Amino acid sequence: MAKKPRKRLVIDASVARSSGGPASIHPTARNYREFLLGVLEICHRLVLTPAIGREWKKHCSRFARRWRVSMEARKKVERPSVPSDENLLERIRDAASSKKAREIMSKDAHLVEAALATDSIIVSGDEKARTAFAAAASSLKDLQKVVWVNPSEESDCRAWLSNGAKPEKKRLLGQLGD
Repeated sequence: MAKKPRKRLVIDASVARSSGGPASIHPTARNYREFLLGVLEICHRLVLTPAIGREWKKHCSRFARRWRVSMEARKKVERPSVPSDENLLERIRDAASSKKAREIMSKDAHLVEAALATDSIIVSGDEKARTAFAAAASSLKDLQKVVWVNPSEESDCRAWLSNGAKPEKKRLLGQLGD
């Protein structure tokens, strides 16, 4: 029997904050919950750097906290050492289309750093950040291969997880700005 492909996913605290338990009927809470359950069931991994861990601790919902405990129990949490890349951060800031975009990208640059150090996949509900990074990807080759997934905006995320979380063109930051 072939092993299922496992991907390391950088899951932003925006997903942890807005995911709801089984009684939640709001579409965003439900979509995030279903996505996180898919990660748990399909053998993918959570990337948890110290910076991402701090955000999760500060912002996660009760459901996300329990989900993370389940991930920990199944040894599906990876804690890579990802040093801050000042050169990348400076290039991201220089590629910003506005002061607001520069602020947004500076705040979430740690997600990009973690993604680039693992399987280049970010899961986030922050569409402003996604838009800013996609615009910057036109001039930053590093960002072009980063996959950005928003389970609240995309209906096929669970199927995407089941099929190995492959870097489909429609999810690449380098293609989103086109």
